[in-house]
Amino acid sequence: MTDTIRIDAIIPDSKVGALLEEFPQLEDVLIQMSPAFGHLRNPVLRKTVAKVATLRQIARIGDVPLRKLINTLRQAVGFKEEWSEDAVAGATDGAPNWMQNATVTKSLDARPIISGGGHPLEQVLRELRELPAGSIYLLITPFLPAPLLDLLKKQGYQVWSRKNDEGLHENYVRKGDGV
Repeated sequence: MTDTIRIDAIIPDSKVGALLEEFPQLEDVLIQMSPAFGHLRNPVLRKTVAKVATLRQIARIGDVPLRKLINTLRQAVGFKEEWSEDAVAGATDGAPNWMQNATVTKSLDARPIISGGGHPLEQVLRELRELPAGSIYLLITPFLPAPLLDLLKKQGYQVWSRKNDEGLHENYVRKGDGV
């Protein structure tokens, strides 16, 4: 931990891994805010996801308003100044047009992988590459995998997520023509 606390260390685009290196006491604060953050204790997810995930993304994962997340973390390390940008919405409310009458071509329930200390990234990318254009892939997770979904969007996939009645996240990925 550094002797000087920087106000810009806890902003929406701060990387969780870097933040926890600078302020290790924030791990417990995060886990108290949402059970989904308990996955930070998983060493594989900690090494992979925490390095690339931002506070904005984990707010979506934990279903915690971004403003509340940032200000709680700031308060925990002694920052007096509150962050005041409007909270960012989580998953899309209504299904996109491409989900109307769509049939899932392939699915993966990633819960066993995650609970076993693994990360489904490589399997998801491999299985998506094998699908024909226009196919719908369903990824089931215990939390919103925002960094993975953001990566897929950057690669040209269309993504839509919803939380089902059991509290699981159903993440639908559509492979476009140019992917």
